[in-house]
Amino acid sequence: MSKPRRVGNETSATRARLLDATEQVMLAEGYAAVTSRRVAKETGVTPALVHYYFSTIDDLFLAVIRRRGEQSAKRQERALSGPQPFHALWELSKERAGTGLLMEFVALANHRKVIAAEIAEQAADSRKAQLDTLGDLIERTDLGPDDLSPEAILVLIASVSRTIALEESLGMDVGLAQTTAFIEGLLTRIDGTDER
Repeated sequence: MSKPRRVGNETSATRARLLDATEQVMLAEGYAAVTSRRVAKETGVTPALVHYYFSTIDDLFLAVIRRRGEQSAKRQERALSGPQPFHALWELSKERAGTGLLMEFVALANHRKVIAAEIAEQAADSRKAQLDTLGDLIERTDLGPDDLSPEAILVLIASVSRTIALEESLGMDVGLAQTTAFIEGLLTRIDGTDER
């Protein structure tokens, strides 16, 4: 029986640098440019050290996704605990900082089932947390039974914000201001006047 392979500490500074470098390469050149050699070069270590921390490149990608997921969960929790949680969630969803990386991971997920499964699991956990916090709030609004369900509103926020970020990154602007105004009007009906 062989000994289990030793893996680097999850809280080490070197591991964090490897994750940072992976994100930078993905943003600059796309997920296909991420190799153990490239990440090693960007961080000034050997490819063997990359494999000490991550057995495979998929393990490296999963670590980046999980780290980003933890960061997003904390930010979402703060947003949902404020006085206008729907507006805060909308603002958080509109941030373009993570959009490029998300698009790279979505493209990668088309080719790697393990990546797709991780993204889907994190998205489902995020949506459940949103519903747990916001479902009752929607039910106490002036929305009628024929209006959108809490689930539909959350999907609308996520999908519209991503579409706007994507189209803005391509230089498109037709209809974006009107769509933003529509969403913000809907959110004001749900969680009150926007006092930002």
